[in-house]
Amino acid sequence: TILGETHEEEDEILPRKDYESLDYDRCINDPYLEVLESMDNKKAQRYEAVKWVMVFAIGVCTGLVGLFVDFFVRLFTQLKFRVVQSSVEECTEKGCLALSLLELLGFNLTFVFLASLLVLIQPVAAGSGIPEIKCYLNGVKVPGVVRLRTVVCKAMGVLFSVAGGLFVGKEGPMIHSGAVVGAGLPQFQSISLRKIQFNFPYFRSDRDKRDFVSAGAAAGVAAAFGAPIGGTLFSLEEGSSFWNQGLTWKVLFCSMAATFTLNFFRSGIQFGSWGSFQLPGLLNFGEFKCSESDKKCHLWTAVDLGFFILMGIVGGLLGATFNCLNKRLAKYRMRNVHPKPKLVRVLESLLVSLTTTVVVFVASMVLGECRQMSSTSHSGNDTLSLQGMSEDVNSSIKTFFCPNETYNDMATLFFNPQESAILQLFHQDGTFSPVTLSLFFLLYFLLSCWTYGISVPSGLFVPSLLCGAAFGRLVANLLKSYIGLDHIYSGTFALIGAAAFLGGVVRMTISLTVILIESTNEITYGLPIMITLMVAKWTGDFFNKGIYDIHVNLRGVPLLEWETEVEMDKLRASDIMEPNLTYVYPHTRIQSLVSILRTTVHHAFPVVTENRGNEREFMKGNQLISNNIKFKKSSILTRAGEQRKRSQSMKSYPSSELRNMCDEHIATEEPPEKEDLLQQMLERRYTPYPNLYPDQSPSEEWTMEERFRPLTFHGLILRSQLVTLLVRGVCYSESQSSASQPRLSHAEMSEDYPRYPDIHDLDLTLLNPRMIVDVTPYMNPSPFAVSPNTHVSQVFNLFRTMGLRHLPVVNAVGEIVGIITRHNLTHEFLQARLRQHYQTI
Repeated sequence: TILGETHEEEDEILPRKDYESLDYDRCINDPYLEVLESMDNKKAQRYEAVKWVMVFAIGVCTGLVGLFVDFFVRLFTQLKFRVVQSSVEECTEKGCLALSLLELLGFNLTFVFLASLLVLIQPVAAGSGIPEIKCYLNGVKVPGVVRLRTVVCKAMGVLFSVAGGLFVGKEGPMIHSGAVVGAGLPQFQSISLRKIQFNFPYFRSDRDKRDFVSAGAAAGVAAAFGAPIGGTLFSLEEGSSFWNQGLTWKVLFCSMAATFTLNFFRSGIQFGSWGSFQLPGLLNFGEFKCSESDKKCHLWTAVDLGFFILMGIVGGLLGATFNCLNKRLAKYRMRNVHPKPKLVRVLESLLVSLTTTVVVFVASMVLGECRQMSSTSHSGNDTLSLQGMSEDVNSSIKTFFCPNETYNDMATLFFNPQESAILQLFHQDGTFSPVTLSLFFLLYFLLSCWTYGISVPSGLFVPSLLCGAAFGRLVANLLKSYIGLDHIYSGTFALIGAAAFLGGVVRMTISLTVILIESTNEITYGLPIMITLMVAKWTGDFFNKGIYDIHVNLRGVPLLEWETEVEMDKLRASDIMEPNLTYVYPHTRIQSLVSILRTTVHHAFPVVTENRGNEREFMKGNQLISNNIKFKKSSILTRAGEQRKRSQSMKSYPSSELRNMCDEHIATEEPPEKEDLLQQMLERRYTPYPNLYPDQSPSEEWTMEERFRPLTFHGLILRSQLVTLLVRGVCYSESQSSASQPRLSHAEMSEDYPRYPDIHDLDLTLLNPRMIVDVTPYMNPSPFAVSPNTHVSQVFNLFRTMGLRHLPVVNAVGEIVGIITRHNLTHEFLQARLRQHYQTI
């Protein structure tokens, strides 16, 4: 099955556990409450005003990045085609075409080599960047994805890869670039420019950063397509979980700023008319209208809708084939190219460039047909002009080897920048032969599929649009020639073909419809575009996922969908939570904290007290009494009971992956008798049982109840907060009260954001390991929590919509029994739990 994915393949790559989540939820601790106390209307308005200024600045900067890329792509492409074209014209008479091919190869290989080198400097800059931004908006921190170095390598790299003649677009990388600008600009600092420091106290949290990344990504779409509303919808559709009206308004403002900045400068540079707005986006589809002489022509009629639906089905099938081939290629690269030295990736990029250049050159020279020019065009006009839609589309046609009044249709498509080729297919009055269109589609399909995934920055929108436009134009030609439908407007069919193929590959719905309508400036196309995209998506989804989702899965990113499947509601929170907890006490010794931080990778720790002594007071017969509510003892889930149940069913666990997740991370801790306790702990690096008291260290003879004692839950504290407390020496000695502990402000707590020190890099020898840290002022005392009986769909919706990172599971008497993170809610984990659930029934 070329389209259907086999289950064995799907199970190869499980979500990796080394990806961190973003923390969209606010930590309402004492320092934050102090900030709230000091906040008045004036300060709140100033904060809001600064936010609006930042959003505007992000839009303008994204527009300028787009301008930079567009200007140099245009410059290099013009230079390349001018040199090669004059060489071809000379060599046609002299018979030295091989020399022209060598010139073209020289240009293309040099540009692609530079693009590959930039990706070696920052590997995250490869590809379109949309899968990474999709992950970031979904709440996953992909390392290095929003760094300054990434945006520099991305913008420079995409400029060279497009100018180097690869079948890639510059639209996807624009979205990534916009997102990086959004993440970096409000921080006023960068790792790459460590020495430049501004004291800018605003926006020091994941929550603010993610909002700005949403705005930046939308601005990227808006700059690429001249579609501000489409950009806003893209940001909404691709996973910004917690969305509100204020954010929507800011994102739209940012998109508008990007679109009009780019439009202002491009119009001024190209036409010299500063202040006129004539070029909305990097990709412009031009104006669709029938020629006045043709009275029968209509843009589209109700009869055409039937053809559009069929084109949508074919587009979905072609898209699914493209995705399947590209997935196999990506898996092959992961196994055979990526483990090898980095030079191999550069060689692969050069091989793709070499093949593409030779195919383009040979196809243009050998496979083209000479077609009659339309009456509006001038004879012999074969100069390359890239002046956009202001000049006639016919100005970019090529007359290689063709007599006067005719042009070479294959060279016209291949020997132009991709945007010009799209305009040719949308608006050229002359015809392209069906054979040329079929060959062009086939070559472009295979080469763009091979190209997406190599180590250069590369977008997928333009190659997909060009492929689809050729397919749509082919359909229009066949309907006109062989069925005799004279009323058909070829441009409409080219546009619908482009939408069908692009929809079949990327499977975006709302935003793509609006982007295409805004790009055409023709609202009457709304219905056909929407129907085509819906049909293409449904058809493609029958076989596999969209290309971006496939690449997200191949990286093992724990992405959360919009909602869970219906059958997952057979599971409860207690079925999916992690009952093995590493916890801290409200007052914990430094030696325990350092040991916990150095020997675990968790990013949050429940703050608990043991209520082992009070348990007897609660017990009255077979009932527990808490807050004047009576519970049956048997109905209350405890850590020990859950652990015993899971231990008994370990043999029936369906996969080794689950067994690893539930291994007990418990080892013994010797009584601290010797000198220099801290040093021993740092050297040994075993998993601690986080307890202050040596007489209670666990032993093999302990029962489940003793090992998993009841713990009263008081709040959550983050790893970053604990590290900050240790770095700043926030502690007190046993002889003092906790009131003598130094207090940190909110600004001091968030000063190191977003890169807090790593516990392994810290020199803590100056700290006395017997000192005690009071964590209660800094923990979040009221995080979102769920009961063990909560259905999975409710857990999922709370986690997804509130953008949480950790969700404690607390039973009816206030004891924490487990914790849920993003990894417990991934599709693969839930499926494994469901299989286990069926086995235990």
